[in-house]
Amino acid sequence: MLLCADPAKSARIRALLRRLPPLRGAPIRVESAPNLRDRRGPVHAGSFLRERRIAFNCTGAEFPRILVHELFHFVWVRAGNPLRFSFEELLRREMADGARGELGWSAEWRKRALEPADIVSRSRRWREYCCESFCDTAAWLYSGVARHAEFTLRARFYKRRRAWFQKALGKRNLPV
Repeated sequence: MLLCADPAKSARIRALLRRLPPLRGAPIRVESAPNLRDRRGPVHAGSFLRERRIAFNCTGAEFPRILVHELFHFVWVRAGNPLRFSFEELLRREMADGARGELGWSAEWRKRALEPADIVSRSRRWREYCCESFCDTAAWLYSGVARHAEFTLRARFYKRRRAWFQKALGKRNLPV
C-alpha cells in the first residue's frame, strides 16, 4: 500500500496503518524531500496524487500526523461527492454554531481567510478549506497524536467530527 525505501520509516508506516480503517488502491510511494516548498513557502509534506507519491520534510515527531494528513488527500479525491458534500455540511453547521479553531494549521489558516460568500458559492477557497479540514481531522483522529498546539477546535465540535468519521467511514475500505 505505502512503499518506502527507508526501513525505519517503513516500520513506522506499518504501525500507523494499523490505526486506520482499511485502505484499498494502488501503492503510494513515500519519500524524503529536503527543502520541500509550495507557492507559499516551506511545507512539511506534499501529496502528488497523479504520481501516487507523498514527499516529506518533517521531524520524526511530526511524521505520523503529517503522513495521515497527506494520505487522506488520496481518500478525499476518491471518496465521491456524497461523502464530500456531507463533510461540507458538517463544516457549515460548525460555522453557523460559531466554531473557531481547527485540528491543524493547514485548515485553520484557510478557515480564517473565508468570506461568507465563499461558503454560499462553494468557492475554490471553501472547497480547499473543506479538503484540508477533512485531512487534518483524519490526522487528529488516526495518527495517535493526542495533543498538539494546532488542535484548537473546541471539544463539542471535534466530538461531532469523530462521530461523522465513524458513521461515514467506519470500517469500510477507503479508496486511496
